[in-house]
Amino acid sequence: MAQQQSRIQVDGEDVVVIRSTKRRRTVSADISHGALRLRVPMRLPRRDVEKHARAFRERLASRAARAGRSDEALLTRAQELAGEYFTETVRPASVTWSQRQLKRWGSTTSTTGDIRLSARLRGMPGWVVDAVLVHELAHLIEPDHGPGFQALVDRYPRTREADAFLAGVTWADQQA
Repeated sequence: MAQQQSRIQVDGEDVVVIRSTKRRRTVSADISHGALRLRVPMRLPRRDVEKHARAFRERLASRAARAGRSDEALLTRAQELAGEYFTETVRPASVTWSQRQLKRWGSTTSTTGDIRLSARLRGMPGWVVDAVLVHELAHLIEPDHGPGFQALVDRYPRTREADAFLAGVTWADQQA
């Protein structure tokens, strides 16, 4: 499968365009490393690529606006941590507390930039919550848990300590 990757500017924002000979009609999009990434047919004209880029950005912004459940203090803290620990552009669309997350401490939808933290973290020390936020912010750059992701998470100096703390909490929960 032949692919060509290029980077263009649409309305002042980076868009990664991945052209494929396998694609005939469909266009898909996601967010990677803070940039919109479009997968398009090989022969799609640039004006159509720009049209799709605008449409996908609008759709993602609309989704984020509908979510509207972001805890402002949590979002502000995530933005502070992003500025402090990441040189890459990391912009969470929303950060919310989740009552439904009972087994995970946090989760991220990288395509929309939405981050959810387990409400179980609310009573824990701030440095533990910060470590989970940094972990989830890193997923906006690297979706998997590979070496690149681990290097991003390790920028937060108390990551190992927070991991040990949360492992202890998990162990205690399992004993109850």
